[in-house]
Amino acid sequence: MEQETFFTNNTELPLAARMRPGDLDEYAGQKHLLGEGKILRKLIESDKIGSMIFWGPPGVGKTTLARIIAGRTKAEFVDFSAVTSGIKEIKQVMEKAERRRLFGEKTILFVDEIHRFNKAQQDAFLPYVEKGSIILIGATTENPSFEVNGALLSRCKVFVLHELATEEIEELLRRALTDPRGFGNEKVEISDDELHAIAVFANGDARGALSTLEMAVLNGNEDGGIIKVTPESLEQCISRKSLLYDKTGEEHYNIISALHKSMRNSDPDAAVYWLARMLEAGEDPLYIARRVTRFAAEDIGLADPKAVQLAVACYQACHYIGMPECSVHLTEAVVYMSLAPKSNAIDVAYMRAKNDALNTLAEPVPLVIRNAPTRLMKDLGYGKGYKYAHDFEDKVADMQCLPDSLKDRVYYTPGQEGLEPRFAARIDEIKALKAKAKSKK
Repeated sequence: MEQETFFTNNTELPLAARMRPGDLDEYAGQKHLLGEGKILRKLIESDKIGSMIFWGPPGVGKTTLARIIAGRTKAEFVDFSAVTSGIKEIKQVMEKAERRRLFGEKTILFVDEIHRFNKAQQDAFLPYVEKGSIILIGATTENPSFEVNGALLSRCKVFVLHELATEEIEELLRRALTDPRGFGNEKVEISDDELHAIAVFANGDARGALSTLEMAVLNGNEDGGIIKVTPESLEQCISRKSLLYDKTGEEHYNIISALHKSMRNSDPDAAVYWLARMLEAGEDPLYIARRVTRFAAEDIGLADPKAVQLAVACYQACHYIGMPECSVHLTEAVVYMSLAPKSNAIDVAYMRAKNDALNTLAEPVPLVIRNAPTRLMKDLGYGKGYKYAHDFEDKVADMQCLPDSLKDRVYYTPGQEGLEPRFAARIDEIKALKAKAKSKK
Protein backbone atom coordinates (compact mmCIF):
# COMPACT_ATOMS: atom_id res chain seq x y z
CA MET A 1 0.00 0.00 0.00
CA GLU A 2 1.90 3.02 -1.27
CA GLN A 3 0.64 6.41 -0.20
CA GLU A 4 2.06 9.88 -0.35
CA THR A 5 3.68 10.64 3.00
CA PHE A 6 3.17 13.73 5.12
CA PHE A 7 6.71 14.81 4.34
CA THR A 8 6.66 14.80 0.55
CA ASN A 9 8.58 17.79 -0.80
CA ASN A 10 7.11 19.20 -3.97
CA THR A 11 7.59 22.82 -4.99
CA GLU A 12 4.80 22.42 -7.54
CA LEU A 13 2.20 21.84 -4.84
CA PRO A 14 -0.80 24.20 -4.72
CA LEU A 15 -0.45 27.25 -2.48
CA ALA A 16 -2.72 25.73 0.20
CA ALA A 17 -0.44 22.68 0.45
CA ARG A 18 2.76 24.75 0.48
CA MET A 19 1.40 26.95 3.26
CA ARG A 20 0.24 24.09 5.46
CA PRO A 21 1.36 24.89 9.05
CA GLY A 22 4.14 22.73 10.42
CA ASP A 23 3.54 23.47 14.10
CA LEU A 24 0.89 24.73 16.49
CA ASP A 25 2.26 28.26 16.52
CA GLU A 26 1.48 28.64 12.80
CA TYR A 27 -1.90 26.96 13.06
CA ALA A 28 -4.84 29.31 12.54
CA GLY A 29 -8.15 29.10 14.38
CA GLN A 30 -9.55 26.55 16.85
CA LYS A 31 -8.45 28.58 19.88
CA HIS A 32 -11.06 26.73 21.94
CA LEU A 33 -8.98 23.57 21.45
CA LEU A 34 -5.44 24.79 20.75
CA GLY A 35 -5.09 28.01 22.74
CA GLU A 36 -2.56 28.11 25.56
CA GLY A 37 -3.60 25.66 28.27
CA LYS A 38 -6.41 24.09 26.20
CA ILE A 39 -6.89 20.33 26.34
CA LEU A 40 -5.95 19.34 22.78
CA ARG A 41 -2.81 21.48 22.80
CA LYS A 42 -1.70 19.87 26.06
CA LEU A 43 -2.28 16.37 24.68
CA ILE A 44 -0.30 17.12 21.50
CA GLU A 45 2.59 18.85 23.27
CA SER A 46 2.91 16.06 25.84
CA ASP A 47 2.56 13.33 23.17
CA LYS A 48 -0.24 11.72 25.19
CA ILE A 49 -3.05 11.66 22.68
CA GLY A 50 -5.71 8.96 22.67
CA SER A 51 -8.11 7.88 19.94
CA MET A 52 -10.00 10.90 18.65
CA ILE A 53 -12.08 12.22 15.79
CA PHE A 54 -11.76 15.69 14.27
CA TRP A 55 -15.16 16.84 13.01
CA GLY A 56 -15.61 20.03 11.05
CA PRO A 57 -16.35 21.56 7.64
CA PRO A 58 -13.81 21.49 4.80
CA GLY A 59 -10.70 23.63 5.07
CA VAL A 60 -10.59 24.17 8.85
CA GLY A 61 -7.41 22.21 9.56
CA LYS A 62 -8.37 18.61 10.39
CA THR A 63 -5.64 17.00 8.28
CA THR A 64 -3.17 19.70 9.27
CA LEU A 65 -3.65 18.85 12.94
CA ALA A 66 -2.93 15.22 12.15
CA ARG A 67 0.28 16.23 10.36
CA ILE A 68 1.36 18.35 13.29
CA ILE A 69 0.82 15.35 15.56
CA ALA A 70 2.85 13.24 13.11
CA GLY A 71 5.76 15.65 13.46
CA ARG A 72 5.73 15.59 17.27
CA THR A 73 4.90 12.04 18.26
CA LYS A 74 7.39 9.32 19.12
CA ALA A 75 4.88 6.72 17.92
CA GLU A 76 4.81 5.19 14.46
CA PHE A 77 2.48 7.37 12.41
CA VAL A 78 0.48 5.76 9.57
CA ASP A 79 -1.49 7.83 7.08
CA PHE A 80 -4.51 5.87 5.89
CA SER A 81 -7.00 6.84 3.18
CA ALA A 82 -10.63 5.85 3.49
CA VAL A 83 -10.99 6.39 -0.25
CA THR A 84 -8.32 3.95 -1.48
CA SER A 85 -8.13 1.35 1.31
CA GLY A 86 -10.25 -1.72 2.04
CA ILE A 87 -10.46 -4.55 4.58
CA LYS A 88 -7.27 -6.18 3.25
CA GLU A 89 -5.21 -3.02 3.74
CA ILE A 90 -6.71 -2.45 7.18
CA LYS A 91 -5.73 -5.93 8.33
CA GLN A 92 -2.17 -5.49 7.04
CA VAL A 93 -1.75 -2.23 8.96
CA MET A 94 -3.34 -3.73 12.08
CA GLU A 95 -0.99 -6.74 12.02
CA LYS A 96 2.06 -4.47 11.88
CA ALA A 97 0.64 -2.33 14.70
CA GLU A 98 0.04 -5.41 16.83
CA ARG A 99 3.66 -6.51 16.38
CA ARG A 100 4.86 -3.06 17.46
CA ARG A 101 2.61 -3.20 20.53
CA LEU A 102 4.25 -6.43 21.61
CA PHE A 103 7.56 -4.57 21.63
CA GLY A 104 6.09 -1.66 23.59
CA GLU A 105 5.79 0.68 20.60
CA LYS A 106 2.74 2.81 19.81
CA THR A 107 1.07 3.23 16.41
CA ILE A 108 -1.02 6.26 15.54
CA LEU A 109 -3.33 5.63 12.60
CA PHE A 110 -4.74 8.68 10.84
CA VAL A 111 -7.85 8.00 8.73
CA ASP A 112 -8.94 10.91 6.57
CA GLU A 113 -12.62 10.97 5.57
CA ILE A 114 -13.42 8.19 8.01
CA HIS A 115 -17.13 8.58 7.20
CA ARG A 116 -16.40 6.94 3.84
CA PHE A 117 -15.64 3.62 5.55
CA ASN A 118 -18.58 1.23 5.72
CA LYS A 119 -19.62 -0.60 8.90
CA ALA A 120 -17.48 -3.67 8.19
CA GLN A 121 -14.39 -1.54 7.59
CA GLN A 122 -14.97 0.46 10.76
CA ASP A 123 -15.56 -2.74 12.74
CA ALA A 124 -12.13 -3.97 11.64
CA PHE A 125 -10.52 -1.17 13.67
CA LEU A 126 -12.48 -1.83 16.85
CA PRO A 127 -10.57 -4.74 18.47
CA TYR A 128 -7.23 -3.02 17.86
CA VAL A 129 -8.46 0.25 19.37
CA GLU A 130 -9.84 -1.65 22.38
CA LYS A 131 -6.58 -3.43 23.20
CA GLY A 132 -4.39 -0.44 22.43
CA SER A 133 -2.65 -1.71 19.30
CA ILE A 134 -3.46 1.58 17.61
CA ILE A 135 -4.43 5.12 18.52
CA LEU A 136 -7.02 6.10 15.95
CA ILE A 137 -7.34 9.66 14.65
CA GLY A 138 -10.22 10.13 12.25
CA ALA A 139 -11.16 13.22 10.27
CA THR A 140 -14.66 13.81 8.93
CA THR A 141 -16.87 16.55 7.55
CA GLU A 142 -19.96 14.54 8.53
CA ASN A 143 -21.61 14.25 11.92
CA PRO A 144 -19.85 11.25 13.53
CA SER A 145 -23.06 10.41 15.40
CA PHE A 146 -24.49 9.36 12.03
CA GLU A 147 -21.39 8.16 10.19
CA VAL A 148 -19.21 6.38 12.77
CA ASN A 149 -20.21 3.11 14.44
CA GLY A 150 -21.42 3.62 17.98
CA ALA A 151 -18.94 1.13 19.46
CA LEU A 152 -16.01 2.82 17.75
CA LEU A 153 -17.30 6.32 18.48
CA SER A 154 -17.62 5.55 22.20
CA ARG A 155 -13.89 4.85 22.33
CA CYS A 156 -12.91 8.13 20.68
CA LYS A 157 -12.92 11.70 21.92
CA VAL A 158 -14.67 13.95 19.40
CA PHE A 159 -13.17 17.40 18.85
CA VAL A 160 -15.35 19.84 16.92
CA LEU A 161 -13.42 22.21 14.65
CA HIS A 162 -15.14 25.47 13.69
CA GLU A 163 -15.06 27.55 10.54
CA LEU A 164 -12.27 30.12 10.63
CA ALA A 165 -13.24 33.71 11.33
CA THR A 166 -12.79 36.24 8.52
CA GLU A 167 -9.93 37.96 10.32
CA GLU A 168 -8.13 34.62 10.83
CA ILE A 169 -8.34 33.92 7.12
CA GLU A 170 -7.09 37.43 6.30
CA GLU A 171 -4.05 36.75 8.50
CA LEU A 172 -3.40 33.51 6.56
CA LEU A 173 -3.62 35.35 3.26
CA ARG A 174 -1.14 38.03 4.36
CA ARG A 175 1.27 35.35 5.53
CA ALA A 176 1.00 33.63 2.14
CA LEU A 177 1.97 36.90 0.44
CA THR A 178 5.13 37.31 2.53
CA ASP A 179 6.22 33.73 3.25
CA PRO A 180 8.80 32.22 0.84
CA ARG A 181 6.63 29.10 0.69
CA GLY A 182 3.94 31.26 -0.84
CA PHE A 183 4.49 34.47 -2.82
CA GLY A 184 7.19 35.92 -0.56
CA ASN A 185 9.75 35.83 -3.37
CA GLU A 186 7.45 37.73 -5.73
CA LYS A 187 6.06 41.24 -5.68
CA VAL A 188 2.29 41.03 -5.41
CA GLU A 189 0.12 44.12 -5.15
CA ILE A 190 -3.32 43.48 -3.66
CA SER A 191 -5.43 45.81 -1.55
CA ASP A 192 -6.79 45.16 1.95
CA ASP A 193 -10.31 45.35 0.56
CA GLU A 194 -9.51 42.62 -1.97
CA LEU A 195 -8.01 40.40 0.73
CA HIS A 196 -11.10 40.96 2.83
CA ALA A 197 -13.31 40.03 -0.13
CA ILE A 198 -11.43 36.74 -0.56
CA ALA A 199 -11.71 36.00 3.17
CA VAL A 200 -15.46 36.65 3.18
CA PHE A 201 -15.91 34.57 0.03
CA ALA A 202 -14.07 31.65 1.65
CA ASN A 203 -16.82 31.31 4.28
CA GLY A 204 -14.49 29.89 6.93
CA ASP A 205 -12.53 27.60 4.56
CA ALA A 206 -8.79 28.33 4.77
CA ARG A 207 -7.90 26.02 1.90
CA GLY A 208 -10.52 27.65 -0.30
CA ALA A 209 -9.22 31.11 0.59
CA LEU A 210 -5.63 30.23 -0.33
CA SER A 211 -6.78 28.62 -3.58
CA THR A 212 -8.70 31.77 -4.49
CA LEU A 213 -5.70 33.95 -3.68
CA GLU A 214 -3.48 31.76 -5.84
CA MET A 215 -5.93 32.02 -8.73
CA ALA A 216 -6.14 35.79 -8.34
CA VAL A 217 -2.35 36.19 -8.34
CA LEU A 218 -1.83 33.87 -11.29
CA ASN A 219 -4.42 35.88 -13.24
CA GLY A 220 -3.09 39.28 -12.10
CA ASN A 221 -1.58 41.88 -14.40
CA GLU A 222 2.23 41.93 -14.46
CA ASP A 223 3.74 45.39 -14.75
CA GLY A 224 7.46 46.04 -14.23
CA GLY A 225 7.96 42.88 -12.20
CA ILE A 226 4.94 43.60 -9.99
CA ILE A 227 1.87 41.39 -10.13
CA LYS A 228 -1.21 43.55 -9.64
CA VAL A 229 -4.48 41.96 -8.59
CA THR A 230 -7.27 44.15 -9.92
CA PRO A 231 -10.88 44.23 -8.75
CA GLU A 232 -11.94 43.05 -12.22
CA SER A 233 -9.70 39.96 -12.20
CA LEU A 234 -10.65 39.14 -8.61
CA GLU A 235 -14.34 39.38 -9.46
CA GLN A 236 -13.87 36.62 -12.01
CA CYS A 237 -12.33 34.38 -9.33
CA ILE A 238 -15.19 34.86 -6.87
CA SER A 239 -18.11 35.35 -9.26
CA ARG A 240 -20.12 32.43 -7.85
CA LYS A 241 -20.00 31.17 -4.31
CA SER A 242 -20.18 27.44 -3.71
CA LEU A 243 -22.95 26.89 -1.21
CA LEU A 244 -22.15 24.83 1.87
CA TYR A 245 -24.68 22.07 1.47
CA ASP A 246 -24.38 18.30 1.32
CA LYS A 247 -27.63 16.66 0.28
CA THR A 248 -26.77 13.50 2.21
CA GLY A 249 -24.90 14.97 5.15
CA GLU A 250 -25.55 16.88 8.34
CA GLU A 251 -25.88 20.31 6.68
CA HIS A 252 -28.79 18.89 4.70
CA TYR A 253 -30.64 18.18 7.94
CA ASN A 254 -29.55 21.47 9.51
CA ILE A 255 -31.05 23.53 6.69
CA ILE A 256 -34.31 21.61 6.34
CA SER A 257 -34.61 22.01 10.12
CA ALA A 258 -34.02 25.75 9.71
CA LEU A 259 -36.80 25.94 7.10
CA HIS A 260 -39.23 23.96 9.26
CA LYS A 261 -38.54 26.02 12.38
CA SER A 262 -38.73 29.33 10.50
CA MET A 263 -42.19 28.43 9.20
CA ARG A 264 -43.21 27.26 12.67
CA ASN A 265 -42.11 30.61 14.10
CA SER A 266 -44.19 32.45 11.46
CA ASP A 267 -41.10 34.02 9.83
CA PRO A 268 -41.73 34.04 6.05
CA ASP A 269 -38.49 35.88 5.22
CA ALA A 270 -36.29 33.34 6.99
CA ALA A 271 -38.32 30.50 5.48
CA VAL A 272 -37.82 31.81 1.93
CA TYR A 273 -34.08 32.29 2.59
CA TRP A 274 -33.56 28.68 3.74
CA LEU A 275 -35.69 27.49 0.84
CA ALA A 276 -33.42 29.37 -1.57
CA ARG A 277 -30.32 27.95 0.13
CA MET A 278 -31.54 24.43 -0.57
CA LEU A 279 -32.78 24.98 -4.11
CA GLU A 280 -29.68 26.89 -5.26
CA ALA A 281 -27.47 24.13 -3.83
CA GLY A 282 -29.30 21.55 -5.93
CA GLU A 283 -31.79 20.03 -3.50
CA ASP A 284 -34.61 17.96 -4.99
CA PRO A 285 -37.72 20.22 -4.95
CA LEU A 286 -39.92 17.16 -4.35
CA TYR A 287 -38.07 16.47 -1.11
CA ILE A 288 -38.80 20.02 0.07
CA ALA A 289 -42.43 19.74 -1.03
CA ARG A 290 -42.82 16.53 0.98
CA ARG A 291 -41.42 18.23 4.08
CA VAL A 292 -43.77 21.21 3.60
CA THR A 293 -46.70 18.78 3.33
CA ARG A 294 -45.69 17.17 6.61
CA PHE A 295 -45.39 20.61 8.19
CA ALA A 296 -48.93 21.54 7.09
CA ALA A 297 -50.40 18.75 9.23
CA GLU A 298 -47.86 18.74 12.05
CA ASP A 299 -47.72 22.47 12.81
CA ILE A 300 -50.95 23.87 11.34
CA GLY A 301 -53.42 21.01 11.23
CA LEU A 302 -57.08 21.94 11.67
CA ALA A 303 -56.22 25.54 12.52
CA ASP A 304 -56.20 25.91 8.71
CA PRO A 305 -57.15 22.70 6.83
CA LYS A 306 -56.40 24.42 3.52
CA ALA A 307 -52.68 24.31 4.35
CA VAL A 308 -52.50 20.60 3.48
CA GLN A 309 -54.39 21.21 0.24
CA LEU A 310 -51.94 23.92 -0.78
CA ALA A 311 -48.94 21.77 0.18
CA VAL A 312 -50.19 18.82 -1.89
CA ALA A 313 -50.90 21.12 -4.84
CA CYS A 314 -47.36 22.50 -4.50
CA TYR A 315 -45.95 18.96 -4.59
CA GLN A 316 -47.91 18.24 -7.78
CA ALA A 317 -46.66 21.46 -9.38
CA CYS A 318 -43.06 20.54 -8.52
CA HIS A 319 -43.62 17.10 -10.03
CA TYR A 320 -45.15 18.48 -13.23
CA ILE A 321 -42.73 21.29 -14.08
CA GLY A 322 -39.60 20.83 -11.95
CA MET A 323 -36.85 23.38 -11.37
CA PRO A 324 -36.31 26.24 -11.85
CA GLU A 325 -39.97 27.07 -12.56
CA CYS A 326 -41.38 25.34 -9.47
CA SER A 327 -39.33 27.59 -7.15
CA VAL A 328 -42.23 30.05 -7.17
CA HIS A 329 -44.72 27.35 -6.10
CA LEU A 330 -42.48 26.32 -3.22
CA THR A 331 -42.08 29.96 -2.22
CA GLU A 332 -45.85 30.42 -2.20
CA ALA A 333 -46.23 27.31 -0.06
CA VAL A 334 -43.59 28.19 2.56
CA VAL A 335 -44.90 31.76 2.85
CA TYR A 336 -48.46 30.44 3.32
CA MET A 337 -47.27 27.96 5.96
CA SER A 338 -45.37 30.72 7.74
CA LEU A 339 -48.38 33.03 7.90
CA ALA A 340 -51.02 30.39 8.68
CA PRO A 341 -52.32 30.01 12.27
CA LYS A 342 -50.34 27.38 14.11
CA SER A 343 -51.50 24.32 16.03
CA ASN A 344 -49.71 21.09 16.84
CA ALA A 345 -52.84 19.51 18.29
CA ILE A 346 -53.06 16.88 15.53
CA ASP A 347 -49.44 15.78 16.05
CA VAL A 348 -49.87 15.74 19.82
CA ALA A 349 -53.08 13.69 19.46
CA TYR A 350 -51.29 11.02 17.44
CA MET A 351 -48.27 10.85 19.76
CA ARG A 352 -50.58 10.39 22.77
CA ALA A 353 -52.53 7.68 20.98
CA LYS A 354 -49.30 6.04 19.76
CA ASN A 355 -48.01 5.78 23.32
CA ASP A 356 -51.22 4.14 24.48
CA ALA A 357 -51.39 1.89 21.41
CA LEU A 358 -47.86 0.55 22.02
CA ASN A 359 -48.71 -0.21 25.63
CA THR A 360 -52.11 -1.78 24.95
CA LEU A 361 -51.51 -3.86 21.81
CA ALA A 362 -53.34 -6.81 23.35
CA GLU A 363 -56.38 -4.73 24.34
CA PRO A 364 -59.41 -6.26 22.55
CA VAL A 365 -61.70 -4.23 20.31
CA PRO A 366 -65.03 -3.70 22.14
CA LEU A 367 -67.59 -6.27 20.98
CA VAL A 368 -70.12 -3.56 20.21
CA ILE A 369 -68.06 -2.14 17.31
CA ARG A 370 -66.76 -5.43 15.91
CA ASN A 371 -67.95 -6.56 12.50
CA ALA A 372 -69.94 -9.81 12.40
CA PRO A 373 -69.87 -11.25 8.88
CA THR A 374 -70.53 -14.85 10.06
CA ARG A 375 -73.19 -16.55 12.22
CA LEU A 376 -70.54 -17.71 14.69
CA MET A 377 -69.32 -14.16 15.23
CA LYS A 378 -72.87 -13.00 15.86
CA ASP A 379 -73.37 -15.84 18.36
CA LEU A 380 -70.19 -14.70 20.13
CA GLY A 381 -71.67 -11.24 20.58
CA TYR A 382 -69.80 -9.41 17.82
CA GLY A 383 -71.67 -6.19 17.03
CA LYS A 384 -74.28 -6.78 19.73
CA GLY A 385 -75.77 -3.47 20.85
CA TYR A 386 -74.21 -1.51 17.97
CA LYS A 387 -75.93 1.85 17.41
CA TYR A 388 -75.97 3.19 13.85
CA ALA A 389 -75.28 6.93 14.18
CA HIS A 390 -77.42 7.85 11.21
CA ASP A 391 -80.48 6.41 12.95
CA PHE A 392 -80.25 9.16 15.57
CA GLU A 393 -81.64 12.63 15.15
CA ASP A 394 -78.33 14.35 15.89
CA LYS A 395 -76.21 11.64 14.18
CA VAL A 396 -74.50 10.87 17.51
CA ALA A 397 -75.06 7.68 19.51
CA ASP A 398 -74.07 7.04 23.11
CA MET A 399 -71.68 4.19 22.41
CA GLN A 400 -68.20 3.40 23.76
CA CYS A 401 -65.66 2.97 20.95
CA LEU A 402 -62.45 2.83 23.03
CA PRO A 403 -61.33 -0.24 25.01
CA ASP A 404 -62.45 -0.28 28.64
CA SER A 405 -58.99 0.63 29.93
CA LEU A 406 -58.97 3.79 27.78
CA LYS A 407 -62.64 4.72 27.74
CA ASP A 408 -62.16 8.23 29.15
CA ARG A 409 -58.90 9.01 27.31
CA VAL A 410 -58.72 12.34 25.37
CA TYR A 411 -56.15 12.62 22.58
CA TYR A 412 -57.24 15.56 20.45
CA THR A 413 -57.46 18.88 22.29
CA PRO A 414 -58.08 21.77 19.85
CA GLY A 415 -56.09 24.93 20.24
CA GLN A 416 -57.31 28.50 20.07
CA GLU A 417 -55.85 29.48 16.69
CA GLY A 418 -57.54 29.70 13.30
CA LEU A 419 -60.48 27.34 12.86
CA GLU A 420 -59.73 25.15 15.86
CA PRO A 421 -62.12 26.98 18.22
CA ARG A 422 -64.89 25.75 15.89
CA PHE A 423 -63.68 22.18 16.36
CA ALA A 424 -63.49 22.70 20.12
CA ALA A 425 -67.10 23.89 20.07
CA ARG A 426 -68.11 20.85 17.99
CA ILE A 427 -66.45 18.50 20.49
CA ASP A 428 -68.36 20.14 23.32
CA GLU A 429 -71.57 19.79 21.30
CA ILE A 430 -70.90 16.07 20.70
CA LYS A 431 -70.28 15.49 24.40
CA ALA A 432 -73.56 17.20 25.22
CA LEU A 433 -75.44 15.07 22.65
CA LYS A 434 -73.95 11.87 24.05
CA ALA A 435 -74.92 12.92 27.56
CA LYS A 436 -78.43 13.67 26.33
CA ALA A 437 -78.70 10.26 24.66
CA LYS A 438 -77.41 8.54 27.77
CA SER A 439 -79.99 10.30 29.95
CA LYS A 440 -82.82 8.89 27.80
CA LYS A 441 -81.92 5.30 28.64
